[in-house]
Formats: sequence, structure tokens, C-alpha cells
Amino acid sequence: MTVTEAAAERLVRIGEVARAAGVSVRAVRYYEQQGLLIAERSPSGQRLYRQDTVTLVRFFQQMFAAGLTSRRIAELLPCWDTGHTDAEQRAMLRAERDRIQAKVDDLQAALDRLDEVIAITDTHP
Repeated sequence: MTVTEAAAERLVRIGEVARAAGVSVRAVRYYEQQGLLIAERSPSGQRLYRQDTVTLVRFFQQMFAAGLTSRRIAELLPCWDTGHTDAEQRAMLRAERDRIQAKVDDLQAALDRLDEVIAITDTHP
């Protein structure tokens, strides 16, 4: 797709993507270097992105926070884009989900313990 074809779609500059997604411009460039994003270029060479890029960048941030690598996120993108997977992709998705759920369970246990400590300290001056 060229910039003129995409004009009706309203492409946004890298700064707008970064601001809307709550990340740095450097992070958006990194995602592009990792092959997670593709930018169009304006005639003057500025990076331009589709508006749904903000949603993708937020997804990347969530997956990085959950401990996924950029390589693993790249493996997830076809599932995200098409909704179709093969058996190997589904197994990978389930394995990542199980790993994240284990982290959530550990964090919930830590939160529960902190709540116990807070409850104890609230009863003492």
C-alpha cells in the first residue's frame, strides 16, 4: 500500500503512535526493527503507521510485561492478524497462557500475604 492509497485510512506519525500507546518513539522504532511493525514512508521519509498500530503497540507492551520475547510476539502476530492457527501455534499459545497464569497465581499469593500483614498492622497502633 502506498501513502496515497492509505490516505483515506489516515496514517499517523510515529510520535502520535507513541503518545497514544504510552510508549517512547524509541520503543516504536524498536518494534519496527524487530519486524513487529511496518511503517509506510511519506515523500519526505517520515514513518507513518495505520491507526490500529496503537492497539498493536499496547499488545506488545502487555506481552513484554508478561515475559514474552520479541521473537515469541512475532510468532503470535499471524494468530492475531488472521485468527487462524495450526496445532503448533495453538500449543505455543496455550503454553504461554499457562506460564502467565502461573505468574498471576504467584502474584495473587504475594498479594494475599501482603493483605494479611496489612490486616495485622492495622490492628496495632
